[in-house]
Amino acid sequence: EFCSSLAGIMLLEVFLVLGTVIIYFLLSKKKEETLPFKEGWWGKGQKPDTEEDTTVWPFKVETTEEELSDLFRRLDQARFTEPLEDSCFRYGTNSVYLRKVVSYWKNQFNWKKQVEVLNKYPQFKTKIQGIDIHFVHVKPPRLPEGQSAKPLLMVHGWPGSFYEFYKIIPLLTDPASHGLSDEHIFEVICPSIPGYGFSEAPHKKGFNSVSAASVFYELMLRLGFNEFYAQGGDWGWLICTNLAQIAPNHMKGLHLNLASVTNMGFIHLLSILLGRYLPGLFGFQDEDVKRMFPFLKKGLYRILLESGYAHIQATKPDTVGCGLNDSPVGLAAYILEKFSTWTDLKFHNLDDGGLEKKFSLDDLLTNIMIYWVSGCIVSSMRFYKENLQKGIGTQKHERLTVQVPTGIASFPNEVMHTPQAWAKKKYTNIVSFRFMPRGGHFAALEEPQLLAEDILQFVGKVEKEQLWRKK
Repeated sequence: EFCSSLAGIMLLEVFLVLGTVIIYFLLSKKKEETLPFKEGWWGKGQKPDTEEDTTVWPFKVETTEEELSDLFRRLDQARFTEPLEDSCFRYGTNSVYLRKVVSYWKNQFNWKKQVEVLNKYPQFKTKIQGIDIHFVHVKPPRLPEGQSAKPLLMVHGWPGSFYEFYKIIPLLTDPASHGLSDEHIFEVICPSIPGYGFSEAPHKKGFNSVSAASVFYELMLRLGFNEFYAQGGDWGWLICTNLAQIAPNHMKGLHLNLASVTNMGFIHLLSILLGRYLPGLFGFQDEDVKRMFPFLKKGLYRILLESGYAHIQATKPDTVGCGLNDSPVGLAAYILEKFSTWTDLKFHNLDDGGLEKKFSLDDLLTNIMIYWVSGCIVSSMRFYKENLQKGIGTQKHERLTVQVPTGIASFPNEVMHTPQAWAKKKYTNIVSFRFMPRGGHFAALEEPQLLAEDILQFVGKVEKEQLWRKK
């Protein structure tokens, strides 16, 4: 009798312990779901005791005659190296074409006119965590009766800038005038990442994507947006992903035109080996197979061939940065190469890198000028070191999933393809995944219409089913 009751008690204890452990894991997993907001201070020297000034003030891009004459002097004194015969863009930017760009830059490009273009949308600055944050904020010109604008945060990457969004902004703030459905209309907020464009660079080490997400979260709250959508590609992908992890209850939806998965599991690796032969087993579609295989050529070799810049920037950004910050021609060569290859890898077989197939020289040079006049190339490159120096897969945000309703526009010429089967391990609530008919890495600048249509249909789905309420 005694033995059996003792056994019963012990069994009960075992169940209690097991139950406690299970509950603990369930609860701690629940708690793990969000990423802590990063309260940093990135200004110079010691953090002052006073409260931060939360004023938002208007900003205009301005340029001085001194800046321009200094630029022209440097362009005039440029030294060019002769490229190898028939090398096209396979060794990087071809200097025969670069001479053409520089000649256009000196003789035809009208920076003052482009400054007017930059200033056609309202821009502002505000101090957050010790540094001045620059952003474009465009409200709809008109709203149909009973409709309100949906706030949309759009985040650029490297070597782009807030200017990448200038062609897509009117499609989102005034869709009806551009032949798009006006069921959903946005007010668009495009900040410059700290250290990029006209946002002040952090003065302290450690400013990574989570820091940027925390700063932009404060920005959105400061502008009075308690619920908003976010969109990004390149670093914008990671910053908006982190923001979805920090503030899932404030983000109604996350739209990405690049979705990379850094934590690869065993199934991922198996799908790389066997996915070509058993696509269905791994949830691959025909388009996935077409874009990913043969994996050595379209995966591994491509990463090795195209990631040299990232190794430099993730280790010694300031060394190369010194040269780029001193030479506008060097800066142009460095940035233009990315706009060529990342728009279409096949462009490296063309003498002009295919640069003017998808972009105008005015647009390309405006982006380069934003880097030049703000002197931000070094600080923009440091973002790689801050994000990658601890190694890939080592940070908390990489282990956490994203529960916010997610839409992914998968462009065919993106450097690396991420199939939906991989993406859904990270983004557990994908409501829209679409293979885009054409376009590459700089989607907002290259294919604004396609990207706008995809954002509109994604938001339509989220709103119709009020998906963010079901998180």
